[in-house]
Amino acid sequence: MAEYENANIETIARGVLLRAGRLLVCMPAKGGRCYLPGGHVEFGETARQALVREIAEEMGREAAAGEFLAVSENAFTQNGCPHCEINLIFRLDIPGLDPDSDPAAAEDWIRFRWVPLNGLAEANLLPAHLIADLPRWLAAPGAHAEDHP
Repeated sequence: MAEYENANIETIARGVLLRAGRLLVCMPAKGGRCYLPGGHVEFGETARQALVREIAEEMGREAAAGEFLAVSENAFTQNGCPHCEINLIFRLDIPGLDPDSDPAAAEDWIRFRWVPLNGLAEANLLPAHLIADLPRWLAAPGAHAEDHP
């Protein structure tokens, strides 16, 4: 375990925004795999506060973090370095977004797009377990299948 002595576990707040059967995802501007919108929880803020702050920073929009959906653990190697993250996943509402038009990003390094819920594998959603888990969570009894604008 010596190789992990200086490793960190990142805490990330992520949002699920589903409209018209499409899920809002983000990805690096250069392309590649996608993930749920959100970002790192900073010391002194709640996960919901972090999600709202990250949306403001990355999209320049007001947002609301709603119902807690799940925790997702993810361990991976990136550029030869081990990473571990705990994703706290919430319902997300961003008023005024049209699922027929990809929203603009406020930062150059990222872009947003709508992906059909049944197309998560083709979109290379990470962590990969969300491809199967997310639709199942949203279809669970008592879950609201879609957020409405």
